[in-house]
Amino acid sequence: MNQQTSWPALLITIMACLLVGTGCGQKIAVDHGRPAPPRTSTPPKHKATQKTYTVMGQTYTPLPSATNYTETGIASWYGSKFHGRLTASGEVYDMHQRTAAHRVLPMQTWLTVTNLDNGKTTRVRVNDRGPFVKNRILDLSFQAAKDLGIVGPGTARVRIQAEGTRTTWLTGPFYVQVGSFTIKDNALKVCSKMQQQGYAQSRIHPINLNGQTFWQVHAGSFATMADAQSALKRLAVQSPSSFILAD
Repeated sequence: MNQQTSWPALLITIMACLLVGTGCGQKIAVDHGRPAPPRTSTPPKHKATQKTYTVMGQTYTPLPSATNYTETGIASWYGSKFHGRLTASGEVYDMHQRTAAHRVLPMQTWLTVTNLDNGKTTRVRVNDRGPFVKNRILDLSFQAAKDLGIVGPGTARVRIQAEGTRTTWLTGPFYVQVGSFTIKDNALKVCSKMQQQGYAQSRIHPINLNGQTFWQVHAGSFATMADAQSALKRLAVQSPSSFILAD
């Protein structure tokens, strides 16, 4: 698997020492073939993650709030090499969850991340520190990178917008995004296919990025997150990069 940066490992090691004391010299077992157990709520923010810290001679001071925070730059991703290890928040890294590492945003901040090259969008929760590579602003989990179409190329230009430190998703209605197209007719064809499959309120949604219009196809709608998750399992068979979004 493509591993784009090893810098999160430094913070993982530091926080492992802070959180488990003498255990920092012990190798942590990693299960690459099985996702970590699902979590029913957002883990609490660890006090140490809001302290000023220094990496490679550079000092960083985490922001007290993510209100109105936006940023544009290069995102990368990290995967199986770190799966099962501790993140800077003290949470175990699960490459199959939608999470991210950021140098200064408060832990548990929810971000909307948009790939400016293809128009794909996903939501992630900050639970780690990094990336500590020049000209990169965000390190994504494998699942988030997959949503955005970044796994193959390894990096992409993105825009991030902070939503706050939510512990739950937005209220519905919910949709499943099954594609993003630069040609409207292609989006209309996929939307029609979704409607024929029983997703009567499927729609196309245009967004403009740097003068280029992308036509997103949203299948739905769904009244609850549970309904959307069930639909996602079915739709992901034909559209592997599908993900849930909320109005």
